[in-house]
Amino acid sequence: MKYNFDTVIDRLSTNSAKWSLRKELTGLEDVLPLWVADMDFACAPEIVEALKERVAHPIYGYTASSEKYYSGLIEWMKKRHDWGGIQRDWIGFTPGVVAGFNYAIQAYSHPGDKVILQPPVYYPMKMAIDNNGRRMVENPLKIVNGRYVMDYEDLEKKIDGRTKMIILCSPHNPVGRVWTRKELEQLVEVCEKKDIVIVSDEIHFDLILGKTKHTCTATISEEAMQRTVTLVAPSKTFNLAGLSNSSAIIPNKKLRDSFLNVLEGNGVHFANTFGMVSQEAAYMSGEAWLDELLVYLRGNLKYLEDFIEKKIPGLKVYPLEGTYLAWVDCSSLSLSDEKLKDFMLKKAKLWLDEGTMFGSGGSMFMRVNIACPRSTLKMALERLEKAVKGQ
Repeated sequence: MKYNFDTVIDRLSTNSAKWSLRKELTGLEDVLPLWVADMDFACAPEIVEALKERVAHPIYGYTASSEKYYSGLIEWMKKRHDWGGIQRDWIGFTPGVVAGFNYAIQAYSHPGDKVILQPPVYYPMKMAIDNNGRRMVENPLKIVNGRYVMDYEDLEKKIDGRTKMIILCSPHNPVGRVWTRKELEQLVEVCEKKDIVIVSDEIHFDLILGKTKHTCTATISEEAMQRTVTLVAPSKTFNLAGLSNSSAIIPNKKLRDSFLNVLEGNGVHFANTFGMVSQEAAYMSGEAWLDELLVYLRGNLKYLEDFIEKKIPGLKVYPLEGTYLAWVDCSSLSLSDEKLKDFMLKKAKLWLDEGTMFGSGGSMFMRVNIACPRSTLKMALERLEKAVKGQ
């Protein structure tokens, strides 16, 4: 392989939230952090070189997006995700996907209106609903034959006149599903029938580890395109979260204008200079790095699955089709959620994300970030094995 993902990089000197907040947030300094969705790999050297070149120019003032900033994203969506025909004016800047779905909530609903989530799901989505004075409606995922699926009957029943939108997590974090085209067609059918907006968080769309290809929700049909706001970013794909750069792709002019009005009202005008440079470099020059990253992540996933099957068989790893976040059922340990968290931190010396953070259906689960050098993953699993066998 051209790129090296085995190198262990010291991140403490960078004030990394993943590593530097151990004592502050857990009370422990010796835990191994496999929690937040942040990779422990060096960025693609092509991105690093582009940033170095920009840093060499000593003025960092307000910066307009270049033509390549837009064309790079448009070409990436066409080549990697079969979404051709995206127009430049469909693309709006947001300082992160989390900011994006907060703005969408403000744009397409009013205080007291309802927003649908499909738990267990990325917890900032619930926070966004609560913080904006909206009401969350749960449409929980179901487990059928060991795999999470959507409950369309429940979804349709729960949509009423105050329900304005659904925030879709695709690929789904934390359960790791990559929704099939057929599944998305059924979702769009319900949303069309009930006339609600789909805000599709597709930040993990490049990180496909299984056989199911990611389908952008907006490409399902013309109807889907006209009611979908697609949130994307290079941050998870290329490990650029600290550069605060993402995009909202909104083909429908009415929805787009409402979204842009909210951005204006929140004082969002210029993008982060280095975020723009990194996105341009990522989409223009980072594809080879990504292809090798995916090979490495699939190797890490197999290592995790084989290790647990052979040495900690009581635990269950759900199929990880997309993202680099494994969803692990720990119910065999027979611990309460609070004791499970305590067990992972104090006995296994692992800082993971407890399943209860993700809402209904998260009890007895842990989310494990496998985007790290294999030696780090090996150390984490050996700690876990020792803790479980010494329980």
